[in-house]
Amino acid sequence: MQEIWSTISQEFSDIPDLSTITSITLRLVLAAVLGGMLGYERELKARSAGMRTHMLVAVGAALFVIGPLQSGMPMADMSRVLQGIVQGIGFLGAGAILVRARQGKIQGLTTAANIWVTAAIGIVVGLGLEATAVLSVVVVLTILAAVPYVLPRSHKDYGDEEGP
Repeated sequence: MQEIWSTISQEFSDIPDLSTITSITLRLVLAAVLGGMLGYERELKARSAGMRTHMLVAVGAALFVIGPLQSGMPMADMSRVLQGIVQGIGFLGAGAILVRARQGKIQGLTTAANIWVTAAIGIVVGLGLEATAVLSVVVVLTILAAVPYVLPRSHKDYGDEEGP
């Protein structure tokens, strides 16, 4: 029985102290909140990828960074992890894009770009750059809120599904 308990303790030793668990919890919760903010904006506009999707993308991206950092991966090798995240998110974003050939319209580009930037924000949070992540969300929400009012209505014909 002692051997079993020792093995179980060893398996859960990746969080050695209160400081580490606080840091990981903060990063994952912040990634979820920031991703949720971006997803909420999509949800309000009844887009295909909403709040839960964006929260999961941000938390997933943060986890893909936190895990290797926790295991001691050198930052020089982290570039391969980041490349994998960017490629994987590209496939998810591609699923949000619809081409309506008969109508000559493309829908979902903004949502796909939003998913992409949500993953980037999750990565930044996972790296421990929380202030940069928060600032990024402010910039993205400003873009999503302001740009549709600046562009002429005819811009919708060029593939951007957004409008005032």
